[in-house]
Amino acid sequence: MKIAIPVDEKTLESNVCTSFGRTPYFLIYDVETKESTFIDNSAAASTGGAGIKAAQTMVDNKTNILLTPRLGENAADVLKAAEIKIYKTTTASAKDNIDAFIAEKLPLLDEIHAGFHGHGGN
Repeated sequence: MKIAIPVDEKTLESNVCTSFGRTPYFLIYDVETKESTFIDNSAAASTGGAGIKAAQTMVDNKTNILLTPRLGENAADVLKAAEIKIYKTTTASAKDNIDAFIAEKLPLLDEIHAGFHGHGGN
């Protein structure tokens, strides 16, 4: 199982980035091998659609779980279509959130916001 987390720095101790689409990096953590991989978020500099592009990165990297503090509607739609489960981070550190997820202590993220692209909500 692969867990993805938007992070500010390329370290397990990094803070979770509050912006999924504009995060500088994604931490991909493999639960079975306990290996961490950091990938640059090519969507961070996008003029628009960053969340959708970042979500596609999750799909391309075959992640199963996303841990994030918040998520836009369009990105959530891409992730849900790929059957990637979305959980809400509860602490600042990426490592603490991974540990909390493995211990089944993170809630599912159910507050999806409309995003910042000028479209109306539900």
